[in-house]
Amino acid sequence: MNAPVSMPHVMPTYGRLPIALTRGEGAYVWDTDGRRYLDGLSGIAVNTLGHAHPKLVAALQDQVGQMIHCCNYYQVPLQEELARLLVERSGLTNVFFCNSGLEANEAALKIARKYGHEKGIDRAEVVVCERAFHGRSIATLSATGNPKVHAGFEPLVEGFVRVPFNSIEALEEVARTHPNVTAIFMEVIQGEGGINPARVEYLQAARRLCDEKGWLLMLDEVQCGMGRTGKWFAHQWAGIQPDVMPLAKGLGSGVPVGAVVCGPKAANVLQAGNHGTTFGGNPLAMRAGVETVKIMEEEQLLAHAERLGHHLMDALRRELSNTKGVVEIRGQGLMIGIELDRPCGVILNRALDAGLLLSVTADKVVRLLPPLVFTTEQADDLVAILAPIIRQFLSESAV
Repeated sequence: MNAPVSMPHVMPTYGRLPIALTRGEGAYVWDTDGRRYLDGLSGIAVNTLGHAHPKLVAALQDQVGQMIHCCNYYQVPLQEELARLLVERSGLTNVFFCNSGLEANEAALKIARKYGHEKGIDRAEVVVCERAFHGRSIATLSATGNPKVHAGFEPLVEGFVRVPFNSIEALEEVARTHPNVTAIFMEVIQGEGGINPARVEYLQAARRLCDEKGWLLMLDEVQCGMGRTGKWFAHQWAGIQPDVMPLAKGLGSGVPVGAVVCGPKAANVLQAGNHGTTFGGNPLAMRAGVETVKIMEEEQLLAHAERLGHHLMDALRRELSNTKGVVEIRGQGLMIGIELDRPCGVILNRALDAGLLLSVTADKVVRLLPPLVFTTEQADDLVAILAPIIRQFLSESAV
């Protein structure tokens, strides 16, 4: 293991692992000592195309030579190109571009409030879910269903009604008792909350309820969108459309890009002066998004993610399902969680020692988010590394 890298001038907001990564190629990265790691995390679902994809590299080099940034005082043709690609693949109407998932979710919350004001609701409420994670700004952490994220930042922003995830009955109860609700806001697959997928019937019930009540259905696809589950957007497995869909992470394959894609009910809520961004939608970010979408289609990565996800899930279940202490292996496509019956943060370090990058979330869930260019052989290598680590951990630690 490398000695910790000294970073005395960087604010200590992260519990960092003791390696520094210097380069990557495909699904592998190398540290400053030249050691290679298999990337089972892809920068937390960001590096859709892996590292140093030659087509993306060439496109970004070309764009840097033309223009990196211009502000939104001016038209940016690449914004229209990427917006068109997202609208065509989602069936929605238009797009606002920003820089991150947090910003996309913040914009969604502003849409929900202004939508309420336009309906004569002065103190709009938004339904959110337990165990959700929507970001760390004051508004998005208030929407987040994790007391650890809230701690130290109270008072929280008002206007959120929290319900259990996947409970249709809870949504129906809110509809009966909260006249100021303007939107339901939830992840299609909870990422930080432990890789918890929304059931198809739950998503369909939420869509139906929003239609009946005139609410917006706002689906956070920041982590699960952009092909990770085998469709462009995870909600498409349920055969529904949202009114508001925040995106980020994998949209730019490593270049910061956030987006809010809206359907007809929400498309014109924000007007000039209601919202904005300095960096959002700049030419470099837009080129990254355009090329990401094109390469994903050229290389048929959606179908690949679905196939490889089944392969990886089957292999993990073969190796671990009968292991005492493994609660559940769940997820969809290349978004997989292995829930254990005890806190398992130590697995993060043990996997690192064995040459594998992953994460542990919700204290007890090993989270896998490999790049969409992951191969079958790399998936098998991941299982061969990880399964013995989990079995060893469970054999030596008590609940």
